[in-house]
Amino acid sequence: MSADVQGERGPLSRERVLRCAVGIADSSGLAALTMRSLAREVGVKPMSLYHYVANKNEILDGIVDMVFAEMALPRVGGDWRAEITRRSESARLVLRRHPWAIVLLESRSSPGPATLRHHDAMVGTLRRGGFSVPLAAHAYALVDSYVYGFAVQEAALPFDRDTSPEVTNAIVQQFSPEEYPHLVELAVEHALQPGYDFGDEFEFGLGVILDALEKALARERQPARG
Repeated sequence: MSADVQGERGPLSRERVLRCAVGIADSSGLAALTMRSLAREVGVKPMSLYHYVANKNEILDGIVDMVFAEMALPRVGGDWRAEITRRSESARLVLRRHPWAIVLLESRSSPGPATLRHHDAMVGTLRRGGFSVPLAAHAYALVDSYVYGFAVQEAALPFDRDTSPEVTNAIVQQFSPEEYPHLVELAVEHALQPGYDFGDEFEFGLGVILDALEKALARERQPARG
């Protein structure tokens, strides 16, 4: 690589290679991320990449770790509900930026430091909040199942906030009120109302889950009856 190209793009490093990998996945999807496409994006020959990453698996480990690093860490010792809410909202926004990462987050067998810090802070927040080890495990699994599942659903929607009324109305026009009265009712009285944003459903659902966890925590704290 010539000095002028290196100067424009910055010196080659593992971090730069991984950031370029994230950029490819963001713009073209995970399937487009290959050693060849990454080398082309970085501006080097494919063999040069092996000085910084051993193989495709190491690239995937690295970019997953970068995604976890973007999520707000809950503050261990803070109010557990507030901290889990803040972290969950942050995770949702991060996954909106990197929808390809949803299926990878829990798939790596060699988690990086940002990933481990994230998991440790989540468990620590729950434990310091009074959750037993088993209940903390249940809570973490439940919250992440919801966050990741919502992110999958949100990424698959055929509209965004700006186009929601037009797209939803076009879909509803295909419904027969006689055949699908409840769908039409939901669309007309909810989804087509001014200011509707599917993303608002996230806060509602998360609140339901945290309410249930509060009740489970209260039950766990009750002294056993003799």
